[in-house]
Amino acid sequence: MQSSLTLAQMTALSTSTIAALEEMLQNTARSAPADYMPIYSLRGGTDQEIIGHLNPDFIPYLQESLVKEPIALVSMGNDRLNIQMGRPKDVSVSLHQLANRMRLGGFIPGWRNEEFAWVDQHGHKFFHLERAAFRTFGFRSMATHINGYTKQKTIWLGRRSENKATDPGRLDNIAAGGIAADETPWVCAKRELWEEAGVPPQIADEIEPIGRIHMRRPISGRGFHDEQLYVYDLELSDNFIPTNHDGEVTGFIEVSYTEAAARILADEFTSDAAFVTADFLLRRNR
Repeated sequence: MQSSLTLAQMTALSTSTIAALEEMLQNTARSAPADYMPIYSLRGGTDQEIIGHLNPDFIPYLQESLVKEPIALVSMGNDRLNIQMGRPKDVSVSLHQLANRMRLGGFIPGWRNEEFAWVDQHGHKFFHLERAAFRTFGFRSMATHINGYTKQKTIWLGRRSENKATDPGRLDNIAAGGIAADETPWVCAKRELWEEAGVPPQIADEIEPIGRIHMRRPISGRGFHDEQLYVYDLELSDNFIPTNHDGEVTGFIEVSYTEAAARILADEFTSDAAFVTADFLLRRNR
């Protein structure tokens, strides 16, 4: 008599799938290409660090623009762009002028009129800037991603609207989004859960902080993506059905762990969501 398979056996990832996901996760943070121009923050004396990278296709336009009309706290040489740090308000004003100039030149698509903050390794905010400009300059931004799963070893995935400026129509986590300039990761996660998936606050309060994934990669024609992803897990009841409220998601699918892995390897996800989901699947497969 043939014994029935357990749920764990039916949903376990194959050895080859595990190896493929593990190999993928080793490639989260890529270096900027050698021909990208480094952007330095200058904080007085010899204190400086690279805080961004500029696509070489953007350099001639910006060089010519700054020669014609300089911007306070911004200087550009042959091999670097310098941002003189000072009071955050002053730096933000100068960088807004710089970003708006790049926008007029056609180098910042999808302007959102929303601001991100650039935060150093100690948690200090040095400037606010339009979120769409962060990729153009390769500044490090922050986002939250939430894995919504059930006891039945299924995971909910959202499909991004075709109207999204980035990755339209691709699969994403049940909720994910950029952390606004004055938000904490926790507040952002709960906001995104309600806006994107209709998860009420009393359920969203149960999110489990997992850690961070640092994503770095060049984006063809757009710049350099550098983002810290704050990752959360959220167990959902079997009868919960996500509902989008902000128009950024066209629908949701509930899939097994094995199907989620197959869709990752078939390149159906956004890059960030693929890494976050792969990490989730590997953790849950142990």
